[in-house]
Amino acid sequence: MPHSQGELSCGCIPSLTEGYEALALFTEGDELYEAMLASIAGARDRVWLETFIFADDEIGQRFAEAMAAKAGEGVEVRLLIDAAGSTLRFSRRLEEYLLAQGVELRWFHRWRWRDPLRYNRRDHRKLLVVDDAEVYLGGFNIHRENARSIYGERRWRDTHVCCRGALAVQAGRLFDAFWRGNRRWALPRTAGTASVLMPNHSRHCRRQLRCAYAAMADEAKSTVWLTTPYFVPDHRTQAALMAAARRGKDVRVLVPRKGDVPLVRWASHAGYAPLLQAGVRIFEYLPRVLHAKTAIVDQAYAILGTANLDYRSFFLNYELNLISREPQLCLQLRQQFEKDLEQSEEVFASRWSTRGWSDQLTEAVGWMARRWL
Repeated sequence: MPHSQGELSCGCIPSLTEGYEALALFTEGDELYEAMLASIAGARDRVWLETFIFADDEIGQRFAEAMAAKAGEGVEVRLLIDAAGSTLRFSRRLEEYLLAQGVELRWFHRWRWRDPLRYNRRDHRKLLVVDDAEVYLGGFNIHRENARSIYGERRWRDTHVCCRGALAVQAGRLFDAFWRGNRRWALPRTAGTASVLMPNHSRHCRRQLRCAYAAMADEAKSTVWLTTPYFVPDHRTQAALMAAARRGKDVRVLVPRKGDVPLVRWASHAGYAPLLQAGVRIFEYLPRVLHAKTAIVDQAYAILGTANLDYRSFFLNYELNLISREPQLCLQLRQQFEKDLEQSEEVFASRWSTRGWSDQLTEAVGWMARRWL
């Protein structure tokens, strides 16, 4: 499908062209972790890992041992962990082990009494860069909840991608800038590429991902299919989705029935009514926790990464998404969305309007806290 110049015309977003790139999609934690560990084992120059959660469990220990082994070989190994996400999951014992083995370890925004508000601004990115050859990014954290071999059928449903070539080089530059404290460094804008890595904060725009999602809905020709674990859209994003549905576009939102943060679920429910009335179709995934963050638009381009459709991801956290027109990736994500819908239940406006007063009360509480969730 040829690219029209009007698509993704927001000034924050570069033009994309259809193309073929070396991208591999992962929806199972065991397969992803094995691939990541194999890439780490093959590293020759550097292993740079950035994650929101790094747990001292079976999965975290495997990664720690792999990174320690490479550091022992003289490979540059850096580990950046978010303090809010990992403080209760990452042990002092594991930290001391990694440091003793030569791993460079930094905590992002540890608590400080002199600056307590910075703790609320989190590094939610999940990024593994190996040499300048491979980059992994998406929704998977480093913890046992994603491994079917350990967690069984209750494992979390998530999505990750591995990219090679130019995207790996770009990811390395993004990681290095962030590591050195340049939080708003962004890649130079280039036209004519099939995929681009997009952080949500840069010098020319503090809300790039919000712009991307709004443009996605504004310019969709037929379909907008979204998957997100935390669905608390700001007014602009909500209005764009509703307007697309009113124009007759097939707008679907897939969220989990079983969430890991109840307050977020309440806030999400508070926004259902106007969306449903506008024609947006909402589906709740039933089997297990859904943690994937993806979007498919017109079967033509896809968004995949760490950002949720909520206030925290759009305005507070540091996030990183891949936006791509690579045909095979778009096809795979569309097929996965359809597969997930088969295990979901649709929310209908007629039934939603009859929910009890206690549900509406909890929703009001969640909605009032939406900017801090």
